[in-house]
Amino acid sequence: MLRTAWRRLTSMRTALILLFLLAVAAVPGSLLPQRPLNPSKTSSYIRSHGSWGTFLDRIGMFDVFGSVWFAAIYLLLFISLVGCLIPRIKVHARAMVRKPLPAPRHLSKLPESARFEIADEPAVYAAAAREALGRRWRVTERTEGTGAITLSAEKGYSRETGNLIFHVALLAALLLIAIGRLYSYQGTRIVTQGAGQGFCNTISQYDSWQPGRFAAEGKISPAPFCIDELSKFTATYGASGEPTEFAADVTYRPTLGSAARRTTITVNHPLRLEGDRVYLIGHGFAPSITVRMPDGKVVHDNQVFVPTNATTLYSEGAFKEQGIPGANKDVGITGFFAPTPVETSPGVFTSSSPKVDNPVLGIFVYVGDLNANGQPQSVYTLDTTKMKKIGAVNLRQGETRKLSNGVQVTFDGWVPWASLQVSHDPAQGYLLVAAVAMVIGLFGSLGVRRRRLWLRIAPARGDGGSSPTVVDVGGLARSDSGNFTAEFAAWQERLRQAATPTQEMVTGSQGAVSQGAGAGKD
Repeated sequence: MLRTAWRRLTSMRTALILLFLLAVAAVPGSLLPQRPLNPSKTSSYIRSHGSWGTFLDRIGMFDVFGSVWFAAIYLLLFISLVGCLIPRIKVHARAMVRKPLPAPRHLSKLPESARFEIADEPAVYAAAAREALGRRWRVTERTEGTGAITLSAEKGYSRETGNLIFHVALLAALLLIAIGRLYSYQGTRIVTQGAGQGFCNTISQYDSWQPGRFAAEGKISPAPFCIDELSKFTATYGASGEPTEFAADVTYRPTLGSAARRTTITVNHPLRLEGDRVYLIGHGFAPSITVRMPDGKVVHDNQVFVPTNATTLYSEGAFKEQGIPGANKDVGITGFFAPTPVETSPGVFTSSSPKVDNPVLGIFVYVGDLNANGQPQSVYTLDTTKMKKIGAVNLRQGETRKLSNGVQVTFDGWVPWASLQVSHDPAQGYLLVAAVAMVIGLFGSLGVRRRRLWLRIAPARGDGGSSPTVVDVGGLARSDSGNFTAEFAAWQERLRQAATPTQEMVTGSQGAVSQGAGAGKD
């Protein structure tokens, strides 16, 4: 049972099925947001799709390439490829050094055959025929017991070579992807537009950090570069509101001691630094407010709001303003930001577009103790267990509202933010080489045709003919591609022109004999 299971696993059919399954399994990774790439967008998708989003999360659809089932398909494909490639490489290596097969006894029974007479001696014509075939054919000359000289010619070995190159390169790509995951890391940082909002490539300065196993163990060190600031973020939309381009103008330093440089990062054109790549993966808005605290202190604040609707960028977030310690007069504000507001009912807003057009900031204001339980909190949410709600208002830019306890809130405006992801994968360059090898091997496998020709050159048997030599030619196509009948006719004509014929007696193709029967005569 184990032997049968191993043979089925290591068959090429199983490898193809597993490769197809791997491709199908990767589809959700392209259609659904992936948590390692964009945690905020993934959370927004799960919230907006309710129980369906929760179900997809449980089966690993938001981390497809890190799921157990994807890893199982990946590992089985790797084992299957190794198990079926090693025997094929051995067989092909033996075929490469082995001489072409001797000529069948009856060449006329092959799928393609012909006969003609020439005036040259058999040995003389054999040399001329070898020269006519050229270097692309592997030719072996033999002498039969009857005195006839046979030429066995084969070409198209590179077809199987290309096939093996493709599969070996595929196997190498799978191995490199696994190695790359071990040594890779990804760090994500939200940067608001403006001076002093940058970061350096250190673990402590990322909002999220996802290292591979060896990167987590400190076996590689992040490159020492810095993104000093997001100078400008530009979002361009079409007439119907669909996004057409996102661009982040940044100032960066390739090393800590180097001079600052400027560049523009777009969605498909990352910034490449010291083996790392800086991608633009998301954007949103950071509203700015001015708060007059209960003790009379004035605080200016700007906070990132996270989109809860990826299409319209309707966003939610929080402001947390510390008051006098121990006085229980901290001010906490939760709210939403609607870029293009639409009032669905009195006081209730949503957004119809991600473009900013007279935006609304809706806020719910609380007074009390911001850190009642002493535990770390998310910067995007507010713990109101020890706070009292004192009002809720919707503000347009520039508007101010006075609330109880002397609290006053002004909506000053907003600035865009961009989510930048730093990705490191040391195997990427080698993967490119493997991909190029796969393409080359595929072209070789599909473009090369395997062919066999045999010639039997024998002296005439005294039947009264004027020609001293009779040449029988037979051909066999080892692959079905191309029109072998026309190809055989062209080679037959070329072989006839290698000598000066005195009498022709050409026998046409034996169409009644199948290719399989001809192959059996080998």
